[in-house]
Amino acid sequence: MTKGGMESVEVFTSEGKGRGLKAQKEFLPGDVIFAEPAYAAVVFDSLTQVICHTCFKRQEKLHRCGQCKFAYYCDRTCQRAAWLNHKNECSAIKRHGKAPTENIRLAARIMWKIEREGSGLSEGCMVSIDDLQNHVNSFDDEEKKELRIDVENFLEFWPPQCQQFGVQFISHIFGVISCNGFTLSDQRGLQAVGVGIFPNLCQANHDCWPNCTVIFNNGNHEAVRSMFHTQMRIELRALNKISPGDELTVSYVDFLNLSEERRKQLKKQYYFDCTCEHCKKQTKDDLMLAVKEGESKPSPETVKEVIQFSKDTLEKITKARMEGLYHEVVKMCRECLKKQEPVLGDTNIYLLRILSIASEVLSYLQMFEEAADYAKRMVDGYMKIYHPNNAQLGMAMMRAGVTHWHAGLIELGHGLICKAYGILLITHGPSHPITKDLEVMRVQTEMELRMFKQNEFMYYKMREAALKNQKIQVMPEPSNETSPSLFHKKE
Repeated sequence: MTKGGMESVEVFTSEGKGRGLKAQKEFLPGDVIFAEPAYAAVVFDSLTQVICHTCFKRQEKLHRCGQCKFAYYCDRTCQRAAWLNHKNECSAIKRHGKAPTENIRLAARIMWKIEREGSGLSEGCMVSIDDLQNHVNSFDDEEKKELRIDVENFLEFWPPQCQQFGVQFISHIFGVISCNGFTLSDQRGLQAVGVGIFPNLCQANHDCWPNCTVIFNNGNHEAVRSMFHTQMRIELRALNKISPGDELTVSYVDFLNLSEERRKQLKKQYYFDCTCEHCKKQTKDDLMLAVKEGESKPSPETVKEVIQFSKDTLEKITKARMEGLYHEVVKMCRECLKKQEPVLGDTNIYLLRILSIASEVLSYLQMFEEAADYAKRMVDGYMKIYHPNNAQLGMAMMRAGVTHWHAGLIELGHGLICKAYGILLITHGPSHPITKDLEVMRVQTEMELRMFKQNEFMYYKMREAALKNQKIQVMPEPSNETSPSLFHKKE
């Protein structure tokens, strides 16, 4: 079955998993298998005034809708492109007196689209909204209670003159949002800013070691007043060579967790038991739980004690970061690393988590040399665990490269930036803003490296002068959020 731009994939029944997607032709790493616009999408409640409601880009100055005073847009082009989806929402918000929550807004946008087009197959969709999984029968008591509240609030918001839907169908839509909502990120891909429904993407099954990745593309603002200006979409990209007939898989969770933890998370959020090879064989669990080898191998009691100390420290760190107590975070990281280093192996996830936080927070505090040392150790560990073309590995390498550059370690910095660029070309593609940024950094560090090799003394003199004249680029404030996960699960 193929439909509108989806000629290279087909929907099939995957044994034990229900529907899945299969490749119809060969793909190489970095190939876009398909791109899909959102069926419906909304900005998160907390970011409605700083993110464009059409292309989901973060902008300094946004234009506000003069009617409902709720929606914000980059410019007139984005505002015009939004009108079809915003028209009903605009009058409903005015009638209701205020905008409802993101969940209600997304459900309403889906219903208005169904009112316009019917609930059958939409253009370019391989399955209809009716046929998407809702898992409502698997909800626990708390989730059922939230669902009832959402349905009541939706009925209050939904205008009486619009097509009326039964409670069962409305519940189905909220169930679909709950387990199929895809996280939308800003143009840098670093912060989750909204949630959308992409029916074709929903057909891709999970694998902890997938052959595809998904990125969100916010359109192209250089293409002023053209259809590409606001054409936000997701892209399913190949991570390795895929042969015709292979199932296309994506990972719903971060791989950097023990197989048991990943399985628990998948069961809780998506209601299925993961049977992928990596979970069945517990592949890489030994690396993630590695302890120091050699003559003075620590006892199981010592290992248990250090892991418990690491877990407690990570909880305290989360609290301190929320309060902005970054010097306190650094102190806790150093103390934890002191306890971990004689006991845990280089790829142990508890060590890697502390190294990641320490390098990020120290970079923000401009303590670059110490940050670079931790970042290098973190990346070395990641490289042994992650898929070589994993987007999170690429982003971690990019941060480590920039940290080394700030520390004046030009050779290592350039090497890491080049490796990160190689990964992000596959996961994000050459035209993604973050890949473009990385290309600029790669060219700059290559030029600096040539200068460094010609005359080290002169290089440091020039660098010192340049940094005095120009305000050093401060690293972004550390975020408590992990990088956006693939599917958005309402907390």
